[in-house]
Amino acid sequence: MMLWVCIGGGMLSLIIAAIGKKNREDCTDYTIAIKGTEANYFIDADDIRKLLRSGAGSEIKGKKIKEINLKKLEQLLRDNVWIRKAEMWFDNRNVLHVEVYEREPLARIFTTAGNTFYIDSTIKKLPLSGKLSARVPVFTGFTDKKNYSAKDSLLLKDVKNIATYIKNDPFWMSQVAQIDITPERNFEISPVVGNHLIKLGNGKDIEKKFNRLMIFYKQVLAQKGFDSYSMVDVQYTGQVVGTKRGSDKNKVDTIMLKRRVDEMLKQMQKQYDSIAALKPIAEKPTISGSQVSTSELRATSTQSTNPNALKTESLPSKSDKNKARAVMPKKGVRSQ
Repeated sequence: MMLWVCIGGGMLSLIIAAIGKKNREDCTDYTIAIKGTEANYFIDADDIRKLLRSGAGSEIKGKKIKEINLKKLEQLLRDNVWIRKAEMWFDNRNVLHVEVYEREPLARIFTTAGNTFYIDSTIKKLPLSGKLSARVPVFTGFTDKKNYSAKDSLLLKDVKNIATYIKNDPFWMSQVAQIDITPERNFEISPVVGNHLIKLGNGKDIEKKFNRLMIFYKQVLAQKGFDSYSMVDVQYTGQVVGTKRGSDKNKVDTIMLKRRVDEMLKQMQKQYDSIAALKPIAEKPTISGSQVSTSELRATSTQSTNPNALKTESLPSKSDKNKARAVMPKKGVRSQ
């Protein structure tokens, strides 16, 4: 027992002596590493050097190690809006390692008054940067209030979920021009290819809605043309509602999605592998009718969750409305 006490005491003395010796030595150099999944680098090494000099009161290199408060400097870095995490440590050569993890924009939001900001995956608001403009989904029509209500916070969560889905899918990232938030807090997409409006509805079941939209793209728009419909509505469970453009009646066609999904998906994947890979669809939808054609896409008597799905009505086309596609809404005017 006494032997172990002596050995333990000796080791502790050596550690204390080593720490004391190190604290009396100078910082020989320092390195800065900035990490981010896509390496956006909205903050650079020069920005971090300035922060370190400000926090330490002088240049870090050549400064006594005992005079460098690592905890204080780490907190100073974390206080920067673009830094999510910061870690600092000395190696055995007295080199200070500074490692920061940058916050990454997930979506860009324009308010009803024309102000704009980014949000990241934690829904933290991020300012624009003069260094770089992030390529992320763009949302318009968000409230300009400084203090958000509970509904506003929930809406931002929906924005995060939609932006995450789009950003993780190369096809939709290329196809979605912008997403408008309506006064009813629903979402409408303006696509890059095709003169049609896509109604998503609220922020629930986003993956299922995009899967239904992909089915419509492959089974209908790929054959009839991306400008053949003025509106595609995927907000109602189990169905896609398309409004045809250019016909005399301009009636609303309804594609009821019911059973036999496995057979349909296999056929779709064989025919359209070059477009995009379909994800599994939990709703088990199929398209009514043996073939997809405008002559066979008729309203069905099956009960729908869409109260207007079976109605025949005259709707103005998107081009008639002359809807603007500017990403930056004019100040004080809501994007329509």
